[in-house]
Amino acid sequence: AKALAPGEVLVLENTRFDAREEQNDPALAAELARLGDVFVNDAFGAAHRAHASTEGLAHQLPAVSGLLMEAELNALAGAVNNPSRPFVTILGGAKISDKIGVITNLLAKADSILIGGGMANTFLLAQGMELGDSLVEQSSLDHAKDILKQAQERGVKLELPTDLVVADAFDANANHKVVPADGVEDGWRALDIGPQTVAHFTQIISAAQTVIWNGPMGVFELEPFAKGTRAVAQALADATTTHGATTVIGGGDSVAAVEQAGLAPSISHISTGGGASLELLEGKELPGVVALRDKE
Repeated sequence: AKALAPGEVLVLENTRFDAREEQNDPALAAELARLGDVFVNDAFGAAHRAHASTEGLAHQLPAVSGLLMEAELNALAGAVNNPSRPFVTILGGAKISDKIGVITNLLAKADSILIGGGMANTFLLAQGMELGDSLVEQSSLDHAKDILKQAQERGVKLELPTDLVVADAFDANANHKVVPADGVEDGWRALDIGPQTVAHFTQIISAAQTVIWNGPMGVFELEPFAKGTRAVAQALADATTTHGATTVIGGGDSVAAVEQAGLAPSISHISTGGGASLELLEGKELPGVVALRDKE
C-alpha cells in the first residue's frame, strides 16, 4: 500500500476468505487499517453485517460513508420515515416468514400494503380460502392472521389478490388459466397475480406519492407468469414519470424484473442491498452504519 503512486488502486482478495472477517476480529480490522488513512464505507449491501471490514474497521480509522451509502440511506430511510402520502408498499416473494418484520414495521407507517407472490397465498389461506397445490407456509398462518387483524385495527389497507394465474405444474409449458382467488382447485397452483388484481394494484400505485417495492408478484422467471411483476414495474415507472412519485425498489428479484423490462431509468431509486434493504425496512439499525454514525 505504501508503494502506491497517485491515482493507483490496491484491490484486496475477498475478505471472507479470512475466517476473522465474519468474526469481526479487531486484529484483522487493525491489519486493514494499516493500509490507509481514511475508511470510506460504500458497501451498503453489506452494511447489515457486523464484520471486520464493515463495522470493525470503522473503529480503527477516521470513517465516513461513501456516495452510494448516502444515496441508499437517504432513499430508503427517507421513504419509510418521512414519506409523501399516499405511501404505498408492495411486498412479494415466496415466503411471508422472510418479511414479517418488514410488514410489522410498515403497518405503522404505510397507507396501503399490496401483497403478491407466494406470500399472498398464506394470507389467503388465513382468510379461509382453498389454494389447491399452491405454496403456503402453514407455520406462518398465525402470523398472517395477526397481521390482517393489525391492519384492520390501524386502518391500513392490506390488499390481497382477488384473482390468480394458476398452473397444473411448475413449468413454463404447463396448462395455465385465471381463476378467482378462492377458486384454486386441487392439482393447480398459483404462480402469478391475475389481471383483475393487476388493474387494482395499478390504480392504487397511480395515486401514490411514495412507493416502496420488494419482491416479485409471481414466478416471473417463467414467461407465462411474469405479467403481474412486469405490470407493477410499469406502474411504478409511470407514477414516477407522470406525477413525480418517489419510487424505491428494495433489492433482490424486483430489481432484476425492472431491469429486464428496461424500466430502471424511470425508477427514483433502485437499491443495491438485499438483506440490508430488508433490515432497514424492518426498522433495524445496520451495524455498518451505526459504526459510521459513532464517528460523527
